[in-house]
Amino acid sequence: MEEDIHDFIHYCQVEKGLSDNTLRSYNRDLTQYIKFLTAQNIKEVSEIDRTHILQYLYELKDSGRSASTLARNISSLRAFHQFLLREQRSTKDPSELIEIPRGEKKLPDILTPKEVEKLLEAADGVNSFDRRNKAMLELMYATGLRVSELCSLEKGDIHLQMGFVHCTGKGSKERIVPLGKIAGEAIERYIHKARPQLMKNRKHDILFVNHLGTGLSRQGFWKILKKSAVKAGLGKKLTPHTLRHSFATHLLENGADLRAVQEMLGHSDISTTQIYTHVSTHKLKDVYHHYHPRA
Repeated sequence: MEEDIHDFIHYCQVEKGLSDNTLRSYNRDLTQYIKFLTAQNIKEVSEIDRTHILQYLYELKDSGRSASTLARNISSLRAFHQFLLREQRSTKDPSELIEIPRGEKKLPDILTPKEVEKLLEAADGVNSFDRRNKAMLELMYATGLRVSELCSLEKGDIHLQMGFVHCTGKGSKERIVPLGKIAGEAIERYIHKARPQLMKNRKHDILFVNHLGTGLSRQGFWKILKKSAVKAGLGKKLTPHTLRHSFATHLLENGADLRAVQEMLGHSDISTTQIYTHVSTHKLKDVYHHYHPRA
């Protein structure tokens, strides 16, 4: 069954063009699933039935896994079994009637505009690392890019004079995102005054680099963000997605069209973008209850 997983992951990578993060999730979920089946003396995919899947899910639930983790596992199993059926490695799809649990959607953590300003001011500085960090944070808030998209940007993806960024998102989908003047200026300073020093004579086009002159990792950016948050005196636990959430929420609060925000975020389904309308509504309720005399 390990070979089936290998072939499935290869299919998802080559045929469907899924992101590395999705591939890793599939591989992790399915490896755990096969380990459970092996313990049940299941040796062939043709032996798997709905009962085995339910037993596996109950085991995950009993171990304290969240509804979102269960839902992700079910999605992984469904995709895997549909692949086996399509490739005629199995005559049935035992996951077909398994329902995905509907957990309550958690509202994303965001920063207020004033907190964003503090964060960006905390990144000010004149050395090469300061200029790089400032450019990255300004770019994240200005465009709402995912951290993986940010770290994979190349110099040619930034069009400063025309004011836009070209990025490649999930499933290798490309999109164009507008770039504001302030972020553009920070990036220009980084490219001309900092990047050449950080490159250490290396030859490549990755935009943001580390102290070795190679591409900065997602974990590297996370450390930069946390350090800037501490310096800014923000008492919130920030993740790279916090800036993305703040970008979308602030746009909608200021009257941006939901479809336009969906396009900029690279969401394939507008229902994913609609979570930010709930954040805006939540803020309106706070204002109402605070100021209305009979609230």
